[in-house]
Amino acid sequence: MGKTLIFGHKNPDTDSICSAIVYADLKTKLGADVEPVRLGEISSETQFVLDTLKVDAPRLVETVANEANEVILVDHNERQQSANDIDKVQVVEVIDHHRIANFETSNPLYYRAEPVGCTTTILKKLYKEHGVEISKTMAGLMLSAIISDTLLLKSPTCTEQDVAAAHELAEIAGVDLNAYGLDMLKAGADLSTKSIAQLISLDSKEFQMGSYKVEIAQVNAVDVNDVLARKAELEEALSAIISDKGLDLFLFVVTDILNNDSIGLALGRASNAVEKAYNVSLVDNQAVLKGVVSRKKQIVPVLTDTLTNM
Repeated sequence: MGKTLIFGHKNPDTDSICSAIVYADLKTKLGADVEPVRLGEISSETQFVLDTLKVDAPRLVETVANEANEVILVDHNERQQSANDIDKVQVVEVIDHHRIANFETSNPLYYRAEPVGCTTTILKKLYKEHGVEISKTMAGLMLSAIISDTLLLKSPTCTEQDVAAAHELAEIAGVDLNAYGLDMLKAGADLSTKSIAQLISLDSKEFQMGSYKVEIAQVNAVDVNDVLARKAELEEALSAIISDKGLDLFLFVVTDILNNDSIGLALGRASNAVEKAYNVSLVDNQAVLKGVVSRKKQIVPVLTDTLTNM
């Protein structure tokens, strides 16, 4: 099993999928035997990107140890977000832009983590560092990931590096950054055909925060009421997940991509942490989170600090 698999986190978003494809392209051009794969279904936003750029989705896998000895992680490092049998393979590289938690290896590895808004911002640097030309298609994929992770460069996670990379990649890809970006985000925000299970799993991650087990799901919407109209069904499904997984808190976040605010729906015995973290009162389990759009920067660290001190 000489081939190395490259993949992002479970419930993959556009950055996870695009990063796996892009890094596999770079590694292949550098002579490595690699394959990009995915750990979940493709979102509407990501499908829009793949269809627009005429790129095939990576192969879906349930486990990795049955077909590879070595793997490369992109856009994540926490074990609970990775392949179920991640402990049975050797992680040889990580390219990521998130916090580092619940991660250790028995052997040295190449680890590249930078505080930027998107993994592909780092990958663009790697192309340059290795002297490899970025193709039009790979530029489109990297640009799409940056647009997705930074909400078209408006998220607080967005850095000057992301902005510079996005403009350069848009030029290589031959697209209008704003026009393409808005079309892409709107494609991802069309939730009309999604089931409750799909809404919850579109972009959901588990975290260990102190002694608390937390899951945070986030969906983008043009009109948050399209999602909140199904609140009763959502709460029933979230409660079942809390029971099945033994969660202390499930925070379901609906982000308004036009107004850059979010509605948080919090359930579980530690739901009061949301009130403390954001100085809000949950009414019927929900509250407005003004100016909150980023799980990575505005939700995970804030809740981690709150729960650690509870």
